[in-house]
Amino acid sequence: MCDAAETDLYAVLGASPSDSLQQLRHRYQQLALQYHPDRLGGQCSSEAESGVKKFLEVDAAWRILGDQNNRKQYDLQRRAQELKQDWPVDSTVYLEDMTWDQDGCVYTYSCRCGGGFNVSSAEVEEETQMKITDQDDEEEETCRGVVVCCDTCSLSVCQALTALCTDVVRKTTDSIMGIVPKQGDGLFPAVSL
Repeated sequence: MCDAAETDLYAVLGASPSDSLQQLRHRYQQLALQYHPDRLGGQCSSEAESGVKKFLEVDAAWRILGDQNNRKQYDLQRRAQELKQDWPVDSTVYLEDMTWDQDGCVYTYSCRCGGGFNVSSAEVEEETQMKITDQDDEEEETCRGVVVCCDTCSLSVCQALTALCTDVVRKTTDSIMGIVPKQGDGLFPAVSL
């Protein structure tokens, strides 16, 4: 099946996701007739080549959107891709600016409305692991972070990690799991047992 991130198959057919199967079939038939290789035989090679390419795109789109099961799968992929895309973020909050709540195992940050932004240690750990694996690709100081919504209002912030945060998260996770940090870490006091 075609990757949803590559091409919008509805756009290829000049249709919208809300169109019925009959409407999609009608658009497909119009475009297939317009770009069919037999109809483009008399044109110069570059126009015929681009027409054949367009015909193949239209045909591939119809093969997916013309079948109900494939269309459902494609729509789910499109929706997942839309959810991954950026959305309006009111500000960026660095992990160092958030407060660690040991009882809830979450990082918290107060919103201007009086509510709060909460990020679980699992979310931060997941983002940290992504940052570590993507470190070769990105040379920036911060990564894309986790978008967090206020628990009271509609504001959202991007909780971003810095290189220092990656180390802090690792040590916080270790302390949650009962691993005693080394003396002289500078981030956590030594614990004597």
